[in-house]
Amino acid sequence: MTAKVLMYSTAVCPYCVRAEQLLHSRGVTEIEKVRVDLDPSRREEMMQKTGRRTVPQIYIGERHVGGCDDLYALDRAGQLDPLLRGA
Repeated sequence: MTAKVLMYSTAVCPYCVRAEQLLHSRGVTEIEKVRVDLDPSRREEMMQKTGRRTVPQIYIGERHVGGCDDLYALDRAGQLDPLLRGA
């Protein structure tokens, strides 16, 4: 069982695609995507929650892990898989 993954994204973001590919390679089958390019109020929500304005902004469970580079850093450190398992 994998933890819930939420990703704030846009339609044309290459970093969003890379983050999604990494998550899928780690067994994540479902990602709740919030398209901030379609709804400006969701971008405001993202900025309030994360303090950042760039996408992607990724949550695993209740934890904000940051953007694509942050996600890859977690993976390199061996921390992504345990986080996805809810550990």
